[in-house]
Order: sequence, then C-alpha cells, then structure tokens
Amino acid sequence: MVPRRFSPCVLCQRTVLGMLVCRAMSATTHPQPQVDFLKGEPHRKHPGVTNLKTLRLPEELHVAAQSIIHRAQVNQLPERTRKLTNFLWSRKRAVEDLTLRQKAVSLEKELWEKAMQKGGDIDEQALEDRIRRKVLSELRRTTYHWGPMKYDEELGVVYMAARLAGSYAAVRRVLNEIKKRDPSFAPHTLLDFGSGLGTVVWASHACWGDSLKEMVCVDSSGPMNILAERLLKGDDERAESCIKQVYFRQFLPVSPKVQFDLVTAAFTLSELPNVKDREEAAFTLWRKTSSYLVLVENGTKEGHQILMEARDTLLKKQEKTIYDSRPASVFAPCSHELVCPKLAHEPVTPCNFQQQYQPLSLPRHNDRQIEKFSYLILRRTEAVEEDTKGVEWARLIAPVLRRTRHVHCRMCCPDGQLQHMVVTARKHSRDMYRCARSSDWGDQMPIIQGVEEDVNRDSE
Repeated sequence: MVPRRFSPCVLCQRTVLGMLVCRAMSATTHPQPQVDFLKGEPHRKHPGVTNLKTLRLPEELHVAAQSIIHRAQVNQLPERTRKLTNFLWSRKRAVEDLTLRQKAVSLEKELWEKAMQKGGDIDEQALEDRIRRKVLSELRRTTYHWGPMKYDEELGVVYMAARLAGSYAAVRRVLNEIKKRDPSFAPHTLLDFGSGLGTVVWASHACWGDSLKEMVCVDSSGPMNILAERLLKGDDERAESCIKQVYFRQFLPVSPKVQFDLVTAAFTLSELPNVKDREEAAFTLWRKTSSYLVLVENGTKEGHQILMEARDTLLKKQEKTIYDSRPASVFAPCSHELVCPKLAHEPVTPCNFQQQYQPLSLPRHNDRQIEKFSYLILRRTEAVEEDTKGVEWARLIAPVLRRTRHVHCRMCCPDGQLQHMVVTARKHSRDMYRCARSSDWGDQMPIIQGVEEDVNRDSE
C-alpha cells in the first residue's frame, strides 16, 4: 500500500487549524471577563497611557533661552552647569534640630561610657570639655550642611542652562496626566509657587492654551523673576509677552479665600528648611486649590519622601480653620491612599518616573537626555469617574519587559501592594495583553476583576 503524501501547503493548513482549535479550547477552559476598558481607543492609546514622546522646549522659549545665555557670556558655563546639576540632584533635606540634639546626646553618652571604662583619676571638667569638642567635631563631619539657594542673575543663567529643559519636560509630563484622564478640566487660573524660570507657565500653556486667563508666579528671588519675564518676551524688553496674563510676585496672595483652578510647586518644597515650613506650605497651597494641586520633585529618595510628607499632611491632618470643606483625594501617581509600599520595605527605593527630552543647544548638551522625577497630584473633589465597572487601574513603577507572548509588569496596585505580573493573552485576554505591550513605566494598567492573576508580591 502506497503511503499517503501531503504537500507542504496542506501540512501548514492542518498545523494552523490545530493551533486555532487549541486556542478555542483554551478560551473555553479559561473564560475571560469581557470588560470594555478601552473606551473605543486603540491599544497603543488606551486610557492608562500618559507617557509622552521626546519633548522639546517650545520654539519661542528655546530661542529666548539661547539668546539670554549667549548674551550673558558666563565663564566656564559647561563646567558650572554640570556642577550645579549634580549639586541639585544630590541635595538633601536639612537635618531637623530635634534629630541633631538626639544624635548629640547619644554620641555624648557613648563617649562618657568609654571614658568611665578606662577608670583611674578623672578630671571631670577637662573630660567634659574634651567630649563636648569631640561631639561638635563629629557632628560637623557627619551632618549634611544644608543652606538656601540664593540666585543672582549669573547663577540664574547657569540654572537656565542646567535645568530649564529638564524641568519643563517633567512638569509637561505630569500635567499631561490631568489633561489625558480629565479632558473636561480646562483651568482658567494658575498659581505657581517657587516659579523660578516659569517652566510651569510654559508647560500649562502647552496643555491648555488660551483657556488660562490668569497665571500668578510666586518666587522670592527677584533675579529669577526678571529672567522668567525675559523668557516670555523673547529676550526683548520692548516686546509683548508671548503668553498673556502672567503676573510675577515675591509673596503668595494674602487672602486665604482666593483660590486657583490649578496650583503647582515644582522642585520647591525641597528648598524649604524644615518639616514645619514644608507642612505649612502644603496647607497654604491646598487652601488655595480649587481643583488640582501638583507637586514635583527630583526622582531621588529625598524628593519622594518630601512628597510623601506632603501627602500625609493633606490626607491625615487638618487645619484649625477650614475654608473649603471638600476633602483631598490622590489623583496620581498612587492608585491608593494607603502607606506607600516603596517606603514600607527595606531597602527604601524612590517611586520615580522618567521623561526623555531634547536639551538646549549648548556645548555637551546635544544628545537626548532623561529627566527622572517624582510627583504627586491631589484633587479637591471626589476621584474622577473613569473606571469601568469590574476594572481597577494599577501604576507601572518600572520599565515594562516585553518577551515572546508575555509581558513582565511591575505595578503598584489599588490594594497598596507592589506586584510583579506576567501578562499573557491566554490568561488576561488579548486586549489586556496588547495594552501591556503598548504601556511603559509611569502608565496605568487595567486590572480586570475575576481573572486569576499570576503575580508575585514584590518585597523590595
């Protein structure tokens, strides 16, 4: 009997047919909840995507900054820019007086115990003086020496070369989250505390354009306010500002009843000397917030912890006099209002995100760079009605690893836990799998209730 032969095409067809049958059986065995979380959007633009492509400064801002820097003729600008960037990134909070006293008492006790163990005749007065000098010397050696930043015009220009593009990229990315998730929000008024070079004004204008009718920039540094105004006028004193209704102040508006639709403080809380001042600033800014309060800091442990201080202040504490009874709710990046799991585990790692940007066209600044930042957005009213029934949203807190037929996602979930989820089309649905492949660090990912998750609890 002659064996039956098949052509390659027939074999391929049978193989494909077998795969389709297996998939159909798998779908029957693992039924997946049908939830429309896409809201008609393509997978690559699903509702949780808030990341932006490489950002560039607005053309008018870029040209004005180049002109100011060129005219200033600052000596050794590239080297000074590098040093200032490194200094600001490594900047820590000032050590609190109470912490310093406790450290001094502990050190003094330790030195007395060592002296007593040696025995013999002791001149207590001389020993006390010697221990006091040693304690002071050790504290000077080991304590971080914090001091306020004082900007004159020249240092302001160095700051412009070092931080203008990076600060703009971070703020623009953060504000884009509000614009994407709350498209009906169109602010008319803006208050920027610690406005510096006015990057928040430019980023806000890029998001909402002419809907902004009043923008108040508050910065205690006169030279910085002058530079910010020059940037708005294209470095031409006789020209009109390219963004209208921008007002510069050195102090916050006095009246506690005056509110703004959008209140921001970018890289500002870290410039306040102690916890008490930061707490008072957080309360003051929240008092002036009508809709959204946006805080941005460096993506370091210090920056993240400063933001968590502010979060705890506004969620857990209450002012003596309340002018607006609407409570604070976390809008982003947290998917919950529990203790930050990044702070609850050792070693402590910052919750940070990144945005790629094109720096100013200066020597050694030609390549694209990445700005790492931490942020916090609080909303005055109840949380936005954006979740479809049966869907919760988690935050991606690390780069997404895309592999063959599966995706590794590390997320901060609504239950306050860090999770490592391996997303597949078979287990989580084709829609969720394609969304995972299209998402990245900082985006939100849907978690469909009723799906058996293959997750690992992160212990970092």
